[in-house]
Amino acid sequence: MTGDWKRRTQLVHTGSRRSQYGEMAEAIFLTQGFAYDTAEAAEARFLAPGEDEFIYARYGNPTVRMFEDRIAAIEGAEDAFATASGMAAVNGALMAPLRAGDRVVAARALFGSCLYILEDILRRFGVTVDLVDGTDLDQWRAAVTPGTKLVFFETVSNPRLEVVDIAAVSAIAHAAGALVVVDNVFATPVFSRAIEQGADVVIYSATKHIDGGGRALGGVICGTRDFIRKTVEPYMKHTGGSMSPFTAWIMLNGMQTLDLRCRAMADSAARLAAALHGHPALSRVIYPGLPDHPQHKLAMAQMGSGGTMVAIEVAAGKEAAFRVLNALDIVKISNNLGDAKSIATHPATTTHQRLPQDQKDRLGITPGLIRLSVGLEDAEDLIADLTAALARA
Repeated sequence: MTGDWKRRTQLVHTGSRRSQYGEMAEAIFLTQGFAYDTAEAAEARFLAPGEDEFIYARYGNPTVRMFEDRIAAIEGAEDAFATASGMAAVNGALMAPLRAGDRVVAARALFGSCLYILEDILRRFGVTVDLVDGTDLDQWRAAVTPGTKLVFFETVSNPRLEVVDIAAVSAIAHAAGALVVVDNVFATPVFSRAIEQGADVVIYSATKHIDGGGRALGGVICGTRDFIRKTVEPYMKHTGGSMSPFTAWIMLNGMQTLDLRCRAMADSAARLAAALHGHPALSRVIYPGLPDHPQHKLAMAQMGSGGTMVAIEVAAGKEAAFRVLNALDIVKISNNLGDAKSIATHPATTTHQRLPQDQKDRLGITPGLIRLSVGLEDAEDLIADLTAALARA
């Protein structure tokens, strides 16, 4: 039955579990443990828990399981494991399947914390990590050789919005026997078809669009049932990165409006990008929905939308970019994204600050770059706010 439901219906109903009271809203099971009728029942559950049986909140919880079932359904995955944050999801998806001596090939354009896990943590434990230009298929072909254990990339990169060809990179990786793990947060679950396009594992920071209100940290790893329950779950439950029931309840409520929010935000992002395109204070407007974006055709084929994120490059550099940021009224300066409120970020001094200057230069993270997460405000108000702020540049 649920397999026939359209996405918006799934976002409201999939995974629902009702108690004997028949509540309409999803219940929050704020408990760390579960009672057993007999010692024999406890022994049996520890040996092989049933489909809807739970042992300890770090292992699983009814509210968390609702969220996992719902996100897996809309992502087209067999299963999911909910985590305490988006970075806990990245860490779990990478650390759980890898061992000393394994090799990873990853896109170079990644969020700073993702690069830390790859370049510092994984290498510290004997994993070889090679970085490539995610948009260059020839570099992927040259780097992903037989014996590569895993490839990792952001489907839309942070912060310059480069779009990686999921189907093409997945085909290259699978030919070499590698697992394909993608961070899909900029694409959002609404515009994503990553598993259909070849990804094996899809990661989200639920903190972003899934919550949508800037209220809680959370993440999720989606994949096959074997990968989630036999590889990810043992690692996550023993290292303590599980999502709390209260956070899962927040995420479930956020998901009910996820499709409506993301489509409205993407529509406003497209209008904002078009309005700012060619502005004299800007050297560039970066938006996958604009025809001059290098991967515009790929973005339209892969997502069907330009997404909710826009990047602008203030021509006069850091001081001018700061003047623009400080002059904003509606748009708030923060380092989150996917919120109902529009947010502006200066990546070079915040989210990607730790990167060496030569790496920032290679990734195009210039002093004038501003990342915009477009929210649910009226598009005309956002255009007026950015236009007035740019007059200060």
